[in-house]
Amino acid sequence: MAKRVLLSWSSGKDAAWSLHLLRNTPDVEVVGLLTTLNAEFDRVAMHAVRSTLLRMQADAAGLPLITAGLPWPCSNEDYEQIMASTLARAREELSMTHVAFGDLFLEEIRAYRESKMASTGLGTMYPVWGIPTDQLARDMIDGDLEAVLTCVDPRRLDRSFSGRRFDRSLLDDLPAGVDPCGENGEFHSFCFAGPMFHKPIDVIIGEIVDRDGFVFADVMPSTQLQSEISV
Repeated sequence: MAKRVLLSWSSGKDAAWSLHLLRNTPDVEVVGLLTTLNAEFDRVAMHAVRSTLLRMQADAAGLPLITAGLPWPCSNEDYEQIMASTLARAREELSMTHVAFGDLFLEEIRAYRESKMASTGLGTMYPVWGIPTDQLARDMIDGDLEAVLTCVDPRRLDRSFSGRRFDRSLLDDLPAGVDPCGENGEFHSFCFAGPMFHKPIDVIIGEIVDRDGFVFADVMPSTQLQSEISV
């Protein structure tokens, strides 16, 4: 029997590449995407991607989207309660047997996920776990994944990287000590094209803003820019 997998979806490159790998794994069927949204701003938590773009990704992937709205600020207790109820709803709607995560190597995060999933009866999968991140970054780029950096931690990476494309040039410019996939929180991304989508998403980079100690690039659908110009 095929595993029915709900994929934790951040809107970024690691989640997108996880989808690609899962779809090329025997006896696995990806049945949906699960994303947390900052309810106050209607954006993907931490990545700050507009929910409009999130839904365009789900459409391009041909998958249903399950969202969990998180208050801002959000306590860990609230987060766990909301995620538990969201998973229960997703299980009822999608009959999934597993939840997949795009984590790369942080053992404490994986251990936390395992502890929270233990009581659900659902299995877990980690499609990109343990792949050396320099290799993984090159595999993504060589595999035609296209992404843009939406959030940069200026304590770890210069703010000028916010809004840049995730490509070979960016990898060459990363300072020593910065993980090529940003797994230590150096940056987050939005994936707008690749083999996991049946069509690319046309986007433009809007305003670059500093907020809460991070530098965010406001990625917008190109159609929204055209609409704003015509007003």
